[in-house]
Amino acid sequence: MRRWGSRRIVAASLALGLAGAAGPLPAGAAQKVSPATTWEQEEARYDPQGSRDPFRPPTAGASTDDELTPLQRYQLGQLKLVAVIYDTRFPRAVVEDEAGLGYILQIGTPIGPNNGAVQAIEPGRVVVREETTDFYGEIQAAEVIIELASGEERGT
Repeated sequence: MRRWGSRRIVAASLALGLAGAAGPLPAGAAQKVSPATTWEQEEARYDPQGSRDPFRPPTAGASTDDELTPLQRYQLGQLKLVAVIYDTRFPRAVVEDEAGLGYILQIGTPIGPNNGAVQAIEPGRVVVREETTDFYGEIQAAEVIIELASGEERGT
């Protein structure tokens, strides 16, 4: 059987918390535990107030679905540009959703869930500027172009 030296016993008892500040406990003595160190009295609580939910994507605007227009509920990829009137004082465009409902766009119309707005209506396309918040909380702007479907794609 292997014999342990007194230094190893003291080191092991210190590591396990068996020894007090004065050294090893005498035989038969009970160790006192202060009430503040028991798990039942320590309540570690997390307060999510003011924190971002790490399981939801960051969004620039924290608006509910009740406040959104029908065009803001669609992703830009779900809308199809079907008509453009650009050679007028106030250019207009028409987009359709997947159900075939049409929506008239003009410059400044809010569109898409990422605080997008129509920036320009040009021949054969609509330019939308979207703002998104990245992981670090910085607002990033991006231009998305919705192009007019060609005659081959529409079957005409």
